[in-house]
Amino acid sequence: MMKTQPDVIVIGAGVVGLSAALALQARGLGVTVLDREGPAAGASAGNAGAFAFTDILPLASPGILRKAPKWLLDPLGPLSVPPAYALRIAPWMFRFWRACSPARVAQSTIAQTALMDLSKAELEPFLAATGTLPMLRKEGNLQVYESDAEFRAALPGWQARTDHGIEFQHMSPAEMADLQPGLSPRFIRGTFTPGWYSIADPKLYTLALADRFRAQGGEIARAEATALTPDAQGVTLALAGGETRRAGHVVVAAGAHSHLLARGLGDRIPLETERGYNTTLPEDAFDLRTQITFGGHGFVVTRLSTGIRVGGAVELGGLTLPPNFRRSEAMLKKAQAFLPGLKPTGGVQWMGFRPSLPDSLPAIGTARATPRVTYAFGHGHLGLTQSAGTARLVADLVTGAAPAIDLTPFSPQRF
Repeated sequence: MMKTQPDVIVIGAGVVGLSAALALQARGLGVTVLDREGPAAGASAGNAGAFAFTDILPLASPGILRKAPKWLLDPLGPLSVPPAYALRIAPWMFRFWRACSPARVAQSTIAQTALMDLSKAELEPFLAATGTLPMLRKEGNLQVYESDAEFRAALPGWQARTDHGIEFQHMSPAEMADLQPGLSPRFIRGTFTPGWYSIADPKLYTLALADRFRAQGGEIARAEATALTPDAQGVTLALAGGETRRAGHVVVAAGAHSHLLARGLGDRIPLETERGYNTTLPEDAFDLRTQITFGGHGFVVTRLSTGIRVGGAVELGGLTLPPNFRRSEAMLKKAQAFLPGLKPTGGVQWMGFRPSLPDSLPAIGTARATPRVTYAFGHGHLGLTQSAGTARLVADLVTGAAPAIDLTPFSPQRF
């Protein structure tokens, strides 16, 4: 069965895919979105809700190499690799290690900064155009440290932010207490970044984008694309169950599943999953004034319109292993110690797949086999943050406009 052909089919109804679909609609194109589960079913549903525009440093860095051995010894710590997945992920880990060289980190930081600057510039106009601007919050982020040594180790990262014009303020315990009452006295230093925005709730935001897209004439269908066959006039999509669809152009924004479609077009992109865990507590669990990052422990606490979310960490465990919710429990237990007034009851646990590439940069560009397929995936834990900027770039690529930034560092063929 062949459906009416739209100008563009976007595969993926997460925040990146729907943002791209709306940006393409704004350029006058007819757009259909396909998703195997429907809108906001993946990482877009349960992330920390932050627009982390100041988070310009790649996860792949010399700093993470120093911390990783200690973290990996703790199966419930900030970074873990389940033994059942260790051999499979070894090639990705080797690429990650290579990306941690100072020269590669410097290049990735420049590229990441360009995408962050574009994403920040595009965000509020995008929110205004989609009717979601009231969901934006500008409450900042407080990074806290338990020792002078931990604080000093973070200073090179803050210098890099200074070099890129990012505003922040180092704080004493008294200043932190004024900003965020209720912190444990174990935290003796902190750094507040006011340019760190957040959304009222990431799932509700993504669903609002889906509603807006439909209201403007877009179709969202629940379907799983299994293969793409391009030709001179367009792209035919094979769907699970035997149906086919066709469009003049296809955008692959299917998160952690994207590389499977890319492989069929000759692009072997080393995508893995940062499995993220969290617990969302009731709204009255704590009087949270700003997002708090416990960097030494790899998690954050965020105030959403739907509750207090405690989550983060990285588990490199692929798509098929069952969730290990002891990780959520471990972060919640730490949060109780770090925020002594936190009420830990009544929470809802979640695990999601963050699509991650070893150099911490997404794949944004056209397929090797055809310019009629555009990739937009691999944002790791920055999908929400970079969604508006990525949407602008996708719209540029599909319509033949000059991309707003240099896309060479994000090339899908760089590996």
